[in-house]
Amino acid sequence: MSQDAVANNEIARPAGADRPIQDYAALGDGRSVALVASDGMLAWWCVPEMDSPPLFDRLVDPERGGFFQIRPEGEFTVERRYREDSNVLESVFSAGSARARLTESLNSSFAGRLPWCELARRIEGLSGTMAFRVSAVFGSQGETVSPWLQPNPNGCVFHVGPVLGMLRYSANVQVLAEEDRSFVATVTVAAGERATLAILAGQNEPLGVPDIADIDARIDRSDEAWRRWAADLRYEGPHRAEVLRSALTLKLLLYSPSGAIAAAATTSLPERVGGRKTYDYRYAWVRDAAYAVNAFLRIGALPESKADFAWLMDRLREHGPRVVYRLRGGTAPEDEEVEGLPGYRGSRPVRIGNAAARQHQHGIYGDIFETAALFVGRGNILDGQSGTTLAGLADACCDHWQRKDSGMWELEEPQHYTMSKVSAWQALARAVELAEAGHLPTTCAPRWTRERDRIARWVEEHCWSQARGAYTFYPGTERLDASMILAIRFGFDSRERLSATLDAIRSELGRGPFLYRYSGAEGEEGVFLACSFWLAEALATLGRTEEAARILMETLDGIATGTGTMSEMADPATGDHLGNTPQALSHLALIHAACTIAGDTKRPFDMKERG
Repeated sequence: MSQDAVANNEIARPAGADRPIQDYAALGDGRSVALVASDGMLAWWCVPEMDSPPLFDRLVDPERGGFFQIRPEGEFTVERRYREDSNVLESVFSAGSARARLTESLNSSFAGRLPWCELARRIEGLSGTMAFRVSAVFGSQGETVSPWLQPNPNGCVFHVGPVLGMLRYSANVQVLAEEDRSFVATVTVAAGERATLAILAGQNEPLGVPDIADIDARIDRSDEAWRRWAADLRYEGPHRAEVLRSALTLKLLLYSPSGAIAAAATTSLPERVGGRKTYDYRYAWVRDAAYAVNAFLRIGALPESKADFAWLMDRLREHGPRVVYRLRGGTAPEDEEVEGLPGYRGSRPVRIGNAAARQHQHGIYGDIFETAALFVGRGNILDGQSGTTLAGLADACCDHWQRKDSGMWELEEPQHYTMSKVSAWQALARAVELAEAGHLPTTCAPRWTRERDRIARWVEEHCWSQARGAYTFYPGTERLDASMILAIRFGFDSRERLSATLDAIRSELGRGPFLYRYSGAEGEEGVFLACSFWLAEALATLGRTEEAARILMETLDGIATGTGTMSEMADPATGDHLGNTPQALSHLALIHAACTIAGDTKRPFDMKERG
């Protein structure tokens, strides 16, 4: 497991200054995710769900935002790690001969997710004596709500808009102030002593208030539940620790009430510090759902795979093919800017909602059908209603593929993006294979076959550049698109041309093992981490396994991963993370790359072997 050592001069920074994105570790309970930095500051937590307004928002409002911090008095150093095969986080603080451990968890139980949010933080003395200062400020959500505290003999009760909660603490915590938006306390622990603090919260509902000893015990029960889940995963290939950490991170992002997977737990973390590429990723994209189903299948997490696939099919029946949905299942809101918030390191605007909600991307067709094919290809079964839905989707793909779309990268200018056409080809190729294997109605299969072949001819005629020796971003340009690497995984025809395209992409967009998303992106954003893992996977698929393994190793070595969670992008010069975190697509791509390098190269319709 990776560790993060932080020096004294890094901790002693001005009040309100931001930690690097990779410094934030994630805690989760299957409904919400909290981010905590190495100095004990919990700077982001949306309650009660990932796409709810934030209870703590210091991450995007570094001077006035809400936070909950537990840190030693004076100077100290810290080493952090997740417990093995768990999402329970441990930080060991040292100051001279004194050492103490902070253990943190968003608690659950053996029976599943609790009916309230329960953030637990345990302080244990290891040697000497260490004093801690506890500070909590409840956020105003960009001055749209006014938090207030209410005296109570059982703890500090708080109200933040519709959220009702309580800050609970053990008897040895000494409260110094409890007023307005703020709570301040101290606690001192010697070797063998412990103190526990917790936040309980719910929205527009009565609040259960368990005993602090029960909350403390649930930290270890939650740890055991995580380890039991991880023990059932099946992966014994290279970089096993990183694959398991990625699986555990994806489990944090899996919204248990519906089975949806969030793209990330945050909004508005910039793709370049100071830039305007700041987006809200706290929603469920079809693309991520598809890749998550496939990744979970590859490592033996069938319940999560089935839940995510069922969520996806339900959304298609309810709303038709859209790019992005809410975690609970409704359509995602379009983006709006939140006034008055300075953003992470001055990167504005801070946003709620996402512009992809009003876009069309042909890629959703390929993602959905690849998922269905892999699901049944590994021995699972499609129901009749899902088969009918998918058949209708294949017909829609036949009708729509000739239109311009926003592309995989959700760009403002609609184009005939090459990868969008390949995704439409992928959808119809899988639809034909599903029909031939008896999983879809066959009435329209001849039409799907004709359109599949028509798309392939169109791509060959319009999207190949003889001058570049590569498939270009779209017809009429010489620009390149790193997402074309995925066409190798999808089994698109013309492997020689795809291999040449891969080499051209590496030459123009590459920075060591890293890749920018497309030509011109280097002036606007960091390298896209998933692209490096796609590159490793593609090389392994092409039989260049040693090269693939080297790219995977160099990518992991080049990222300042902190505790092992990854964001969307990175600065190739420093390895510092950029974009929202933890990012599902980065972890999904790592799992796919490692599995392919390990020899799991099963294509969707190796199912033909089943007859």
